Order: sequence, then C-alpha cells, then structure tokens
Amino acid sequence: MKMLINVPETVVADALRGMAAVYPGLTVDVDNRVVVRRDAPVAGKVGIVSGGGSGHEPLHGGFVGPGMLSAACPGEVFTSPVPDQMVRAAAAVDSGAGVLFIVKNYTGDVLNFDMAAELAEDEGVQIGKVLVNDDVAVTDSLFTAGRRGTGATLFVEKMTGAAAEAGSPLERVEAIGRRVNASARSFGVALSAVTTPAKGSPTFDLPQGELELGIGIHGEPGRERRAMMTSREIADFAVDAVLEDLRPSGPVIALVNGMGGTPLLELYGFTAEVHRVLGERGVAVARTLVGNYVTSLDMAGCSVTLCEVDEELLRLWDAPVETAALRWGR
Repeated sequence: MKMLINVPETVVADALRGMAAVYPGLTVDVDNRVVVRRDAPVAGKVGIVSGGGSGHEPLHGGFVGPGMLSAACPGEVFTSPVPDQMVRAAAAVDSGAGVLFIVKNYTGDVLNFDMAAELAEDEGVQIGKVLVNDDVAVTDSLFTAGRRGTGATLFVEKMTGAAAEAGSPLERVEAIGRRVNASARSFGVALSAVTTPAKGSPTFDLPQGELELGIGIHGEPGRERRAMMTSREIADFAVDAVLEDLRPSGPVIALVNGMGGTPLLELYGFTAEVHRVLGERGVAVARTLVGNYVTSLDMAGCSVTLCEVDEELLRLWDAPVETAALRWGR
C-alpha cells in the first residue's frame, strides 16, 4: 500500500509540524503533542479541550480556534493521548474560568481524560466533562463500554465552543455539551477497509462488492455486511437507523461526513438521498454540513449524524467560528 509518509514512527509529529507551518493562529507543541489557539488563555473564557487518536483529521486539531476548541491533544494513530498532554492543554487554556474536557466514548480516552481531570484539579483547575456517545450502530464494541463517540463530537465541540466564546460559565457550557450529545445520533458505513501507517495494509478484510453497515471510526465491525448497495439504499438504511433511535420532534442539523476516502462528488450525491429520506419521514432540516470531518484515514465510506436543535442550539451552531477545518461568520 502506497502512503505519503516518511516512516510510521513520525507520522503524527510530521503532521503537527505541517500544521504549525500553515496556521499562524495556532501554537503547536510538536514534542508534547498539544495544539493550542495562539491567544489562549482568553480572560474570563472557559477553555474547551478535546483530543483522541490521530487518523481522524481534521478532528480534533483542525477544530482549534475562536468559536470552537481552545486546545486539542493528538495521540498516536488510533491511540488515546496520555494524561500529561491533557493536563498541559488545560493549563495552557485556563483563564480561571475553568476547562471543559470533551471525550469520545472509547475506553482509553475515558480513562486518560478522567486521570487528567484529577491531576488538573489538583493543580487548581476547575474541570467539567462531556462524554460523546452518539453511534447507534452497536453497543459495547471492541473499543468501548456503551456506544462509540463519532460525528456528534463536531456538534458538541462547535456549540460548547460558541457558548464559551460568548462568556457562559463552565456549568452552563458543560450542560450545553451534554444536551447536544443527548440530541445527536450517528450511523456509519464502510465501503473499504482502513489502512494504518504501522500496518501498511488493510486492517480488516472487506471483500470486493461488499460493504459494512455500522462501522466504527477505527474500523470496528458494524451491524452486518451486505452486498454493495446504491447511495439511495444506504441513505434509507442509515437515516432510518438514526431516526429510530433519535425520534426528533423538531428540526435537525445534518452532518454528512466522509470517512477519508470518498470524494465530495459522491458525498453530495449521498446528501441528496439523505435529504430525500428526511423529507419522506417528515423531518425538517435546519442546516447541513458535508465533507470529511471525522475520518478514518483512507477508509471509503460515510456517516450520517443528526442533531435535533431548538433556537438556542441553532444560534450556537450559526455563531462565528474560525478554525483550520471549520469557519464561518467572522
């Protein structure tokens, strides 16, 4: 498998050096693996810190900046960051107003962020936490106890970031994050297996002409395998799986997310089918975001995330944001 890298051991450090060269609004500590918005800490503002294994870019480092994350902690590929990274990040962004940790529900992430929270609090930093567990496909996967954290992470990071930017206190920002997570559900589909730099070949076998319904962002198994389906059929299956669990009574924001290896031409076509299904089910769509945001390296496939919103959450979504991967309104 051909990969645009030097050696597997330096993939993350090389990527961080590239980010540092491109985005002057970020302070990138390559050695300690922490990405921080350059103006942090912002006086009176709650800090927002997230992180996870690399390989899901632009999550999380691509979402550091005004209106979203204050800092991100990238781990090795598909591996949780360590508590020292999170403690450094919290210290770098704490203005005295406290820091919110946003944690995807994977065992290593949960354990390490919990340990970091204790260490940071010992150093006098007030910590809040939001656990993201939006994936309806499976429960208790290879990497989790309970549901996996996937596309809703973007919604939680965006809306808590907007609330923090507006000066909301930590308790309020944390409550918004938990409400967003409770209002969002996701379902993913793999058309090909993922290739990690360390292995250099697909990490699981997905025969030609088959797809995996309900795949995880590390290539974890989903609900079932089927013969290849059309975009229309996949949208019917994925959206119905989300709606059966979410059961929204109001409008939703839709994220049609690429897993890293699917071109936008296909994603936009799939988005048309997602809108068709939502229209047929009587679900109003307030906003739609399309692109590669929560990826799995080179995996071909997609995920659908729906987040039910009221006026407050929609206002937080529309609030200005300026990051490497998400920007509007500034």
